[in-house]
Amino acid sequence: MKAAQNYRPLKKLAVRLALAASLAATSLTASALNIVLSNDDGLTSNIKALYKALKTAGHDVIVSTPCQGQSGMGAAIIFLEPLTPLTQACLNNAATAGDAGAGPVTKVEKGFNYSDFSYVNGTPIMATAYGLDILAPARWGSAPDLVISGPNQGQNVGSIVISSGTVSNVQFAANRGISAIAISAGENTEGKEDKSGNHADNRLSLIVADHAVVLLSELVKKSRDKPILPAGLALNVNFPDEVTSASTWSFSRIGSYDAFGAVFTKDLSKDPVAQSYGIKGLAYPSISLAFNTEKPTPEQREDESVVYKTRIAVSAMQVAYDHSPSGQQWLRNRLQGLFDQ
Repeated sequence: MKAAQNYRPLKKLAVRLALAASLAATSLTASALNIVLSNDDGLTSNIKALYKALKTAGHDVIVSTPCQGQSGMGAAIIFLEPLTPLTQACLNNAATAGDAGAGPVTKVEKGFNYSDFSYVNGTPIMATAYGLDILAPARWGSAPDLVISGPNQGQNVGSIVISSGTVSNVQFAANRGISAIAISAGENTEGKEDKSGNHADNRLSLIVADHAVVLLSELVKKSRDKPILPAGLALNVNFPDEVTSASTWSFSRIGSYDAFGAVFTKDLSKDPVAQSYGIKGLAYPSISLAFNTEKPTPEQREDESVVYKTRIAVSAMQVAYDHSPSGQQWLRNRLQGLFDQ
């Protein structure tokens, strides 16, 4: 009799545990998103790490990347040009010469499953479009809940974002009404390349990925069954070079302070930035970078070019080019004489 009495509370405990497990599973399912993951760098340590972290968090993820690194291509699209079979291997051997111009990653790697990964021999926007127009309908029968672009190997801060394929992917998706987030980290997140063209995994990629999942979890938690971002708003997220698991978050804005910008140089062989990257002996004109040596003003302390140096900077971006109602009214007033004709 005593044994039976002891059994009842144990039975109740088992029921409570089973119920808790069921609720946890339901919560995970309710918060799980269908995600298209893209970038402008190709098959990198960063995108592999973020894919694994998102899958572990319960999300369903499709990856679509450019075959080769396409940094600085912005929103470029090559229209109506057939994507013929590859003439050379993609970055990190995602596909080899002779493979289709767009399709599933053919790389085989022990301990990593590439069945959710695809590539496009084109620009970043073309890879994102492949994910949205071909892969997502085949997988879910609809558009994804979210597009994440990155994490990029190098920060995208300030006005230079208009040249960024990472950011342009997000603008492309957001223009279709899909929530979208651009993520960029330091160049030190790149995986080292071996003689066979394979890129090693970088430990910093794991740290960036874990933080990105925390950000997404917070957005999902506050969304209350609505899209995680409001229409017309996208996010630009930038990690500091010295990112750690203890790195903290901060509001930021694109602002007026630029950490660096694009400049035309007449002689690449004499350009200090080119020399710092080991580019020597090329006495030709080219585009280079100019780094800002001015100190930011107190009014610029929240600019992402300042914030990302020490904290994870999160900026709200407008989608497309439409101006504010006040700007539109200014134009109506200024050109009223023309418009009234």
